[in-house]
Amino acid sequence: MASTDETGQAAQQPSASGTTPPVRPPVGGAGANGRMPRWLPRAMVLALTLVAVFQLGSWAFHELTGLLINILIAFFLALAIEPAVSWMASRGMRRGLAAFVVFIGVMVVSAGFVTLLGSVLADQIIKLIEGFPAYLDSVINWINTHFKTDLKRVDIQEGLLRSDWLRNYVQNSATGVLDVSAQVIGGLFQLLTIALFSFYFAADGPRLRRAICSVLPPARQAEVLRAWEIAVNKTGGYIYSRGLMAMISGVAHFVLLQALDVPYAPVLAVWVGLVSQFIPTIGTYLAGALPMLIAFTVDPWYALWVLVFVVIYQQFENYVLQPKLTSKTVDIHPAVAFGSVIAGTALLGAVGALIAIPAIATLQAFLGAYVRRYDVTDDPRVHGHRRLVDGSGLLTRARGLWARRPGAERAGDAGSGESSS
Repeated sequence: MASTDETGQAAQQPSASGTTPPVRPPVGGAGANGRMPRWLPRAMVLALTLVAVFQLGSWAFHELTGLLINILIAFFLALAIEPAVSWMASRGMRRGLAAFVVFIGVMVVSAGFVTLLGSVLADQIIKLIEGFPAYLDSVINWINTHFKTDLKRVDIQEGLLRSDWLRNYVQNSATGVLDVSAQVIGGLFQLLTIALFSFYFAADGPRLRRAICSVLPPARQAEVLRAWEIAVNKTGGYIYSRGLMAMISGVAHFVLLQALDVPYAPVLAVWVGLVSQFIPTIGTYLAGALPMLIAFTVDPWYALWVLVFVVIYQQFENYVLQPKLTSKTVDIHPAVAFGSVIAGTALLGAVGALIAIPAIATLQAFLGAYVRRYDVTDDPRVHGHRRLVDGSGLLTRARGLWARRPGAERAGDAGSGESSS
């Protein structure tokens, strides 16, 4: 047996040829003295650094989600007004001034619409509050007549004023005033942020495109510019086609409301036109609720007429008006549009619902430019018809089964015997 030294390792013995056998490296990659490998501390530091960067990136993305959504809205808004800004710039106007003029026009129209709609709602609320005692008296009289009770409006009012429910409601409303004020201020700041980014995107669109293309090779630059052009065409076409349909819808509903002598017909017509077009799928029915409510205060039958007109006009718009106006701008299948709206709502809420259709239309047009297509074979199954092969049709199979049944065979044998006799 070979002798061993103090460390327990076998002593190196010269071989028969006089050479020393090679020493095997220790198991586990440790050094000669069992030390830690040099690469292990570096690997641990690298792993901890990657984890820290990932956590920091996740935290930053979570904190900046609101800003990123605002930038996304501003980008699509800039794409929507890009054709108008480019048209004005091509006529000799400075691009920044053209973007400013377009933004001022959009803000004036939006502020005027919100002001008129707010005045209509405030007027209706005031009328409802003023007529509430009369409504309450009529309800109390009906209850006293049919149920033989002796209710009085004064007693009901005192009971409501002394109730714990009203006291708790007033306290909660007082504490919620600060929350509502904070939400209003936050909403105004968000609108200001979107407006500023939209203005910069629209005014400095060429500079932004040059900055993006400067870091890409020429082939990629052509693809980016093509995608940008498709996005501008689809988004702008979507906004303008929806605006045209909103104008047609507003005029049609204005004629109806004016004929029924419903108050605030112009404002209600604008409300129906905008909400029905820019809130997908269910916007028409949401928009028709307010005119129906105001028409109901004039005459209940007027509300029914408004409902019938809304349903009929929706069918006319879906099958006649919309295909002609959107065939060259946003030509996507209704099922795809509905699914994109649901997906956008699930991801970004109301913002996703608004930008889902132009985003899907842009993606569809961009992919269509690179997907290779082939001629479709002339097969009946392409048109939804089953291809009938000789002997495989349903009628042919039924005749064959009928001919092979036992009664038919006996009848056939008897007939052949009579003919032979």
